[in-house]
Amino acid sequence: MHNEYLAGQNAEEHEKPVENIPTETIKELGEVKIPEFKSNIHVMTIIGQIEGHIMLPPQNKATKYEHIIPQIVAVEESNEIEGLLLILNTVGGDVEAGLAIAELINSMSKPTVSIVLGGGHSIGVPLAVSTHYSYIAPTATMTIHPIRMNGLIIGVPQTYDYFNKMQERIINFITDHSNIKKPTLKKLMFTTSEMANDVGTVLVGTEAVKYGLIDEVGGLKNALRKLRNLIEKE
Repeated sequence: MHNEYLAGQNAEEHEKPVENIPTETIKELGEVKIPEFKSNIHVMTIIGQIEGHIMLPPQNKATKYEHIIPQIVAVEESNEIEGLLLILNTVGGDVEAGLAIAELINSMSKPTVSIVLGGGHSIGVPLAVSTHYSYIAPTATMTIHPIRMNGLIIGVPQTYDYFNKMQERIINFITDHSNIKKPTLKKLMFTTSEMANDVGTVLVGTEAVKYGLIDEVGGLKNALRKLRNLIEKE
């Protein structure tokens, strides 16, 4: 009887959940424990495709603009957060949603720094230049190309005028918030010899800096150091 009791007790102990292992963290992030820290810098990531007014298929890696905008407002209003670090690895996405995020970041009073990792393509270009200072990793790329539109397009002059106005909004934003000149940007945007099945130009690391699109080549330590310097100046 005594042995049976011990066996039953051991079985009950094995059935109890192991409280020391945060299963949710393992499931979501693949880590047993994430280091806890308190910082005056808020890190915001824009990854995959920027989702706008139309929902993307579930298999797409997407960043929803309605999730990003409240974060920006919260950072601006917070008494504890003093700076924003924007990390980009995006293929682009909804033009108006991306431009809205870029305009909001650019209108912040607190210091902001961006870093392009992997890629900052299409509407990711205005996002990269929307901050007070920008970095790009040596192997990261930025694709500059004209805007596209999906769905029904009516073949009338008004459609062309709309495309042209939208394009000018993006060009003006980029040139106003970076050191690239408008004729240079347009030349890169409408190049036909760079990509096999598209119009535009791919800039890699130092090329983006050479054209004045990005301020400096660097990584995480550079971006954090610059942001802390801007915070100290404030």
